[in-house]
Amino acid sequence: MDGSTDPAQDDSGPFGRPLFDKPSARALSRVGVVDVGSNSVRLVVFDGAARSPAYFYNEKIMCALGAGMSETGKLNPEGRKRALDALRRFKLLGDGMGTGPLVTVATAAVRDAEDGPGFRAEVEAKTGIRLWVIDGKEEARLSAQGVLLGWPGSYGLVCDIGGSSMELAEIDNGEVGKRMSSSLGPLKLRDLKGGKKNRKAVIRETLSEMQSALGEQKNRLFLVGGSWRAIAKIDMERRGYPLQVLHEYRMTPKSVRETAKYIQENDLDELRNRAGVSSARMALVPYAAEVLREVVKTFKPRDIAISSYGIREGLLYEQMPQQLRDRDPLIEACRFAESKDARIPGFGKVVYEFIQPIFKSAKPDRRRIIKAACLLHDVSWRAHPDYRAEDCFDNATRANLGGLKHSERVYLGLALLHRYSNKREDTRFEDLTGLIEDKDAHEAEVLGKALRFAAMLWLKEDAKLGEMRWYPKKKKLELRLSKEAAPLFGEVAESRFMSLADALGAEAIVKTARG
Repeated sequence: MDGSTDPAQDDSGPFGRPLFDKPSARALSRVGVVDVGSNSVRLVVFDGAARSPAYFYNEKIMCALGAGMSETGKLNPEGRKRALDALRRFKLLGDGMGTGPLVTVATAAVRDAEDGPGFRAEVEAKTGIRLWVIDGKEEARLSAQGVLLGWPGSYGLVCDIGGSSMELAEIDNGEVGKRMSSSLGPLKLRDLKGGKKNRKAVIRETLSEMQSALGEQKNRLFLVGGSWRAIAKIDMERRGYPLQVLHEYRMTPKSVRETAKYIQENDLDELRNRAGVSSARMALVPYAAEVLREVVKTFKPRDIAISSYGIREGLLYEQMPQQLRDRDPLIEACRFAESKDARIPGFGKVVYEFIQPIFKSAKPDRRRIIKAACLLHDVSWRAHPDYRAEDCFDNATRANLGGLKHSERVYLGLALLHRYSNKREDTRFEDLTGLIEDKDAHEAEVLGKALRFAAMLWLKEDAKLGEMRWYPKKKKLELRLSKEAAPLFGEVAESRFMSLADALGAEAIVKTARG
């Protein structure tokens, strides 16, 4: 292949092995993906829900294959040895986990090196892994598709930085448009002669050419790649940001400028320790920060989002039929969690329909979070009763859930916390509530108390035993119970219903059908 063929059309390439038994399958068979980059070699094993696969296993080895290539034209000898050792290990791990043949792709370093073909031959001879090299435009396309895995229907500019290259790809309404590749990787910039002044000139000239080709890109900028994630960690440390989740972390053009300056002014060893960045990655961060500052200055995005999804997720997205791509990754992940961990799979739908009258004026974006809470409301039942509320909050705010802004994570976490606890004061989560507005925190509390009450009444998936009616202007919450449901409305259930009404500031009314 070596960049000369579109791998999507190459049956012998990494896309030749279908990831699903059937196009309509909802469960993803376990699959291993290896990305041989210029700086790192990583194995990810996916498992779980087809639309939002779980990270069954994830390991990265910093090899720096591309270090020194600007001078020698060849792969870094030490990096080559480390990469080969990593691939041997990954092959054995994949065999042990039952992934089948590993889907293995290589990017800029192997693509550009004089000894790239020899390295590929050595890898296949010593490990049995066939290494597929993709060109820059294909790398950009797959990274953009990785972003679409987490943000279906998104639009904006995807910027993927590796060790030896940086790619740009536009996305619009779920489709990848124009895409370009450049040599603005931090390993190459570090080896560039002429110091900071020359680097700045090269970066500006390259980005100017890319802007001329791509046109105006003032929507969202999606950042993909380890160096961008390291900069985001430093931005979090600088701001004292309380939620240490990189995916969907938002930055502004101003914060990029301030963090780039912060990196310049601080001791790198001290900074990496505070921000939790590896020493190998931190060595490249100053060069990446120079690039990011100019990318933002050149394209002037309206906002900036960190994506933990990239080329590896793009390999999975490539195989998805369109009807699967169109599904909501958050809801699919929650459905999978419910089917795997809830006591009564399918009960979440019953709960959603029961509590919906309270949220009938909610907008679609909020309604999907409410639905997610209903699906997740019982997945932590195995936790110790004293810690269920905390477990629910942690699951929502830190779990691998796509399609969630940080404010939505906190909203979902608060709702699930209140599923098991009436109060959230004096918990270790108080500092996170500052990420959402007071009215949203209150609505999350109402949602949680609605879930807490609903869980008391029904014991089967298809139960139709009653309904709630909410009259917001009159401030009345009415519960209508069928004759069969009346015995379920005991003291604890009544207490939880009253707590829900109190959270709404409403009068509680209970009616029971006669028969």
